[in-house]
Amino acid sequence: MIFDYNVIIDSLPLYFGGVLVTIKLLLISLALGLAMAIPLGLMRVSKAVWLNFPAWLYTYVIRGTPMLVQLFLIYYGLAQFESVRESALWPYLSNATFCACLAFAINTSAYTAEILAGSLKATPHGEIEAAKAMGMSRFKLYKRILLPSALRRALPQYSNEVIMMLHTTSLASIVTLIDITGAARTVSSQYYLPFEAFITAGVFYLCLTFILVRLFKRAELRWLAYMAPRKS
Repeated sequence: MIFDYNVIIDSLPLYFGGVLVTIKLLLISLALGLAMAIPLGLMRVSKAVWLNFPAWLYTYVIRGTPMLVQLFLIYYGLAQFESVRESALWPYLSNATFCACLAFAINTSAYTAEILAGSLKATPHGEIEAAKAMGMSRFKLYKRILLPSALRRALPQYSNEVIMMLHTTSLASIVTLIDITGAARTVSSQYYLPFEAFITAGVFYLCLTFILVRLFKRAELRWLAYMAPRKS
């Protein structure tokens, strides 16, 4: 089998455009997802049932259904309701980029909330007692001790979620967006070279994954240094 390099070289501008779309989708989704996950994570560790149960139900439903189904429901499903089409939200809900970012943000918020809740529950009791001994209010306790500490300790697990979200963005091509996978599908359909098209897409995803892994490793070395074993 001969790899057709010429077609791939000629198609590189399309792939680079797809990389920009993928990065845009990833960053917007992660930002929105993290903003949603923080209050959800706090609700998950609350002892109040009226706070804990809605957050548990949300994360259970979102994590228990496929990402593709969620994307289809938002992009295709909502359009069947006349009230949605006539609402002020329709210009946004008819936009593929908005729907993709919304679906990805909802999905990652559920997983990130559970990661954050686990980190909050694993907070050393000594940190909490020390904060209470200094007379901190509950709000200051979460703001200055619990949340910063939990976010730092959640970095290794959150890095896996970010990489999974990078791969999940490949579903955006199904709703007409030309991301990396969309570029590969375009090249494959135009030149009937699926092997070359999708191998190239895989290389781009590998490169982005490598960059993300390195960035999180640096972040862990900086913010988790205090957890490293001390040298005698």
